Amino acid sequence: MTEVTNKEIIDALTEKFGGQITGVNEPYGLLTLETTKDAIIEVLKFLKENSIANFNFLTDITAVHYPEKKHGIAVVYHLHSMVKRIRVRVKVFIDEHHPTIPTATVIWNAANWMERETYDFFGVKFEGHPDLRRILNMDELGVHPMLKQYPLEDPNRVDKKDEYFGR
Repeated sequence: MTEVTNKEIIDALTEKFGGQITGVNEPYGLLTLETTKDAIIEVLKFLKENSIANFNFLTDITAVHYPEKKHGIAVVYHLHSMVKRIRVRVKVFIDEHHPTIPTATVIWNAANWMERETYDFFGVKFEGHPDLRRILNMDELGVHPMLKQYPLEDPNRVDKKDEYFGR
């Protein structure tokens, strides 16, 4: 069993997808790259099926909300090749006003619950998902709690009023 390097993975991806792979860097040695939502399924399928890397395990799917950026939500996929002993992070930036992306359940069955959790907390709609509904929050909850659209503190809290502290 030979280990693969980040450079070999980057070379294979750029050879196959060219300009659709951007933002390549290696924070703390973890290969991180960006792609578009149009190419994400093909990129993930390539990473899983290609013999160079063989990313056979989907570790996690989550999202990050960047309200100050043009495309405010990043959907993040963490993949692990247990055979080659290497990991990769793939990011896709999507519009926070229309947060849709194709489902990865066509590649990994394990993506089902991860996508449901990401939908529940961030409102990302995974197109083609077999059962996209809330998993942890109440169905009646009209918001997605991990979006940074809400004040950090309740302005009506009486224990935070200045007059109680002599100010």
